[in-house]
Amino acid sequence: MTHADVNKVNLLGLSKAGLTEYFTALGEKSWRAAQVLQWIHHQGVKDPALMTNLSKPLREKLQQHTEICAPEVMFEGESPDGTRKWVLRLADGNAIETVFIPEKTRGTLCVSSQAGCTLNCDFCSTGKQGFNRNLTAAEIIGQVWIAARSLSKENGLHDHAITNVVMMGMGEPLLNFDNVVAAMDIMLDDHAYGLSKRRVTLSTAGVVPALYALRKVSDVALAVSLHAPNDTLRNELVPLNRKYPLKELMQACRDHFKDEPRRYVTMEYVMLAGVNDTATHARELIRLLTEGEGVRAKVNLIPFNPFPGTTYTRSTPEAIAAFQQILMNAGINTIVRKTRGEKIDAACGQLVGQVKDKTRRSAKHQQKLAAIKVIESK
Repeated sequence: MTHADVNKVNLLGLSKAGLTEYFTALGEKSWRAAQVLQWIHHQGVKDPALMTNLSKPLREKLQQHTEICAPEVMFEGESPDGTRKWVLRLADGNAIETVFIPEKTRGTLCVSSQAGCTLNCDFCSTGKQGFNRNLTAAEIIGQVWIAARSLSKENGLHDHAITNVVMMGMGEPLLNFDNVVAAMDIMLDDHAYGLSKRRVTLSTAGVVPALYALRKVSDVALAVSLHAPNDTLRNELVPLNRKYPLKELMQACRDHFKDEPRRYVTMEYVMLAGVNDTATHARELIRLLTEGEGVRAKVNLIPFNPFPGTTYTRSTPEAIAAFQQILMNAGINTIVRKTRGEKIDAACGQLVGQVKDKTRRSAKHQQKLAAIKVIESK
């Protein structure tokens, strides 16, 4: 697969609004946008010459000035549990990872939004590798395009194997706001992937101003990487908390779906043995979610997935079950996420691309990262 041509417009990353603007500028009818969306995302077509319901002059113009270019697949592997992972090379040499998790009633694709991550959360291998740049809208939606083609049972068509998309891969989505919103618009568009707003989830560590901005332009599902019930511990685990502490974050969560009383925020909570998994922590979490007006939330407990160099260990099944029961006794809907994809390092917190780190982290830290297997040889 060739890399994107900087002199051409990559149609892959344009939403219907973007395509409409593009075709209007060409003097074409606005409804061409829907036609091209269908060719790209339903049919998997990369060559405008094959878009037979477009006029020949328009097809020739598109061939000359545009392209449909997704990242290059470096590796595709499948875990014994059916989880599939793609390692994708970007035009600048960075690499990102995308994961598909099949279940009986749905298929969830976990999509990356950045090459690396700036947040440096202490328990996450992705956050420990450094950061290079934001992904373009084409690089974000390109992950869905590649997975849909790979999972298709017939000629690369979009056959709806992907029923859910979660922006929970590499990076903090709200720090790449415009490109993430544009890509999610394509996911939701009936002429592209036609996903319900409740089946596209954005996960954030809590960039509070961007949360308020998101509420104005998109109503996808929201998950918050909480991981601690108090500021002292969260400052350690999620350094972003020092800028946007829990009081501000909880208020933003209360406000997010305040006009939709049947919707809730998912609170993600990684279970770290002896760190955040005691009964005291559970009771603190109950107070955090119920004090004042409370936050309409469910809690998703995530067993920690270890990686080379980490000092953390996974909470025992007994500790996780006890923590869950305390929350449920308080009336908080709480589930334990099933760990998937460990055999191919595709589990939550394990995604590690191949990133040209621009954060100037220490040489000692880089030596630790060198021990992390990036691309499987099998």
